[in-house]
Amino acid sequence: MSHDPFSIRSPASKVSFLGAAKTGTGDLWRMRVTTVALVPLAIAFIWIVLRLIGKSEAGVRAEFAHPCTAIFLLLFILASIVHMRVGMQSILDDYVHAPRVKEWAMIGNLLFSIGFGVTAIFAVLKLSLS
Repeated sequence: MSHDPFSIRSPASKVSFLGAAKTGTGDLWRMRVTTVALVPLAIAFIWIVLRLIGKSEAGVRAEFAHPCTAIFLLLFILASIVHMRVGMQSILDDYVHAPRVKEWAMIGNLLFSIGFGVTAIFAVLKLSLS
């Protein structure tokens, strides 16, 4: 690692690889990992949905009862929710400047992500376990 005498970064920030917000690197990695994970999971999701077209309710339930189908759908939901939350958090960090509004927007983003994720996971589990 080269030493730049004109750098304004503190030695601690150089070691920890954190910016001013102290979370940028973690969010960046979370976003990249979920992006890579979502490529095959989205393909699997589309394949599962296309297989369900034209099936009866009993056929859909039978398809969801298969463990691979349920696991792929749960992984897709989890990766999508994390990706959505981190992406929206990044947008809020960049474009909302009022501290109180940003705080409430972040809380709303977290609650929406949790609520949507729990609801979607519950739906998949209910279909796959019934």
